[in-house]
Amino acid sequence: MTSKGRILAVDDTPTSLKLLSNILNEEGYEVRAAINGELALHSAINNPPELVLLDIRMPGMDGFEVCRQLKSHPKTCGVPVIFVSAVSETGEKVQGFELGAVDFVTKPYQREELLARVRTHLEVNRLRNHLEDLVEERTRELKNSLLDFVTAIAATIEVRDPYTAGHQRRVAHLATEIAKELHLPEDQIVGLKLASVMHDIGKIRVPAEILSKPGRLDELEFNLIKRHPVTGHEILKSINFPWPIATAVLQHHERLDGSGYPNGLKGEEIIAEAKIVAVADVVEAMVSHRPYRAGLGVDAAMEEITANKGTRYDPLVVDVCLKLFREQGYTFPT
Repeated sequence: MTSKGRILAVDDTPTSLKLLSNILNEEGYEVRAAINGELALHSAINNPPELVLLDIRMPGMDGFEVCRQLKSHPKTCGVPVIFVSAVSETGEKVQGFELGAVDFVTKPYQREELLARVRTHLEVNRLRNHLEDLVEERTRELKNSLLDFVTAIAATIEVRDPYTAGHQRRVAHLATEIAKELHLPEDQIVGLKLASVMHDIGKIRVPAEILSKPGRLDELEFNLIKRHPVTGHEILKSINFPWPIATAVLQHHERLDGSGYPNGLKGEEIIAEAKIVAVADVVEAMVSHRPYRAGLGVDAAMEEITANKGTRYDPLVVDVCLKLFREQGYTFPT
């Protein structure tokens, strides 16, 4: 039987390591086990796995140091790392994500949750690798293939956050219509559409419980979410796109007056694609339902971009968006 994927499981507790290995083996994965950090590094570097499941609290070299060294080695820097740990504090999760981990599974874990997260990150990484190979070709047929693969990546991410399912696709639709009204070149519109479909890809590293939290986020949780443009940029920057997709993803929460994030850019420091995605993103988010509130409606969204036209949002983009909704009867695709 063909293996579903090659996984390195790391845990200093033999019973936990055996349980984890058994679950993955039963599901059809090829599993290598390591009882400490040193063995894990040696195994990963000599024969890189497709995914690492890594305990945090281990004697000697802990999981954070293992992750740090994996991410600094050219053979393993692209291997996704999921921390499997009893750690539940947000601060330690933030530390793990800053080191490059893609997810956390908290012990005692649920079998189906563990397998779902493993499947998700294996698929995202395979799609990303495949996408990187395809980009090198830069052919006309590639553009359609890129959109298919990018849409698949976005759909995979949205599985973790059912409350915003379809958000990136709807943002891309509105952004594309705005770009057409602005008479941007066709090739630039293709790049904008791809950037829009992937603008929230960085949320793959935000814990699902934070994304779907019905109540108000605390400061640490909100700061973790605010990292998603940087994370998205890190995921995409090594892919040689013929468009500034990674930059658009990095800048889509920047604002003309410098009040945005992550870098507080102003005016012309922000690329055109990011200015368009910013407006489409805000409008879609306000119109749609969220776990912490009902949808606010089109009128509220139009009032928001009108009130902040020229300060937060590009005035030309705002004018076109208002025209689409108020004069042309634009509606988001279902």
